[in-house]
Amino acid sequence: MAAEIDGPLKRVLVPILLPEKCYDRLFVQWDLLHVPCLKILLSKGLGLGIVSGSLLVKLPQVFKILGAKSAEGLSLQSVMLELVALTGTMVYSITNNFPFSSWGEALFLMLQTITICFLVLHYRGQTGKGVAFLACYALLLLVLLLPLTPLAVVTLLQASNVPAVVVGRLLQAATNYRNGHTGQLSAITVFLLFGGSLARIFTSIQETGDPLMAGTFVVSSLCNGLIAAQLLYYWNIKAPHKQKKDQ
Repeated sequence: MAAEIDGPLKRVLVPILLPEKCYDRLFVQWDLLHVPCLKILLSKGLGLGIVSGSLLVKLPQVFKILGAKSAEGLSLQSVMLELVALTGTMVYSITNNFPFSSWGEALFLMLQTITICFLVLHYRGQTGKGVAFLACYALLLLVLLLPLTPLAVVTLLQASNVPAVVVGRLLQAATNYRNGHTGQLSAITVFLLFGGSLARIFTSIQETGDPLMAGTFVVSSLCNGLIAAQLLYYWNIKAPHKQKKDQ
């Protein structure tokens, strides 16, 4: 009976969540307090959870913009800088052959972020610029992923993540402060990004051992925390045009 259970369980866990030696340690020898293997299991589980969750993280923001037919309160510069940071993480991780569980959300968040960029331009009456932006971004991404692109360029792009994240979030924070409200910012998206960046500090250390990746997520967590704090502060304050409708 144990062997019958062991087979399917092993196929599920190895190698997706655990190397075989850790599976044997935890589920054959029943050494459930083996810290190194538990850290691998926790890191892989968190990583895959973050990647899965990233499929939906920014959809509330997309739907909120579409529902309001407005991108009021969103800083286009902030969204574009976030796109730069996500692109850097994705390209750097692919180039260094990091496991997908350590960076996969960057791919899905990139697709959702570029959608938000287009919607912001569209609702500002600049649909043509939005289409041109999509085309230019696709071409740039293709060039960055080509083997001919020097590793130094890819590393520099990843290193630029920290200033990109800081400046981008500060621009959004300044927009919120200047408006006195958070406009069409989605609370669900902001809080999920904050939680995900916190979890990524641990998984990036555990799975990649790359201080550049870990440092990026530390900074990202602090900046996402700032926007989350503003959302709480302005929670009951509506955009002016909405207040008029309510009166």
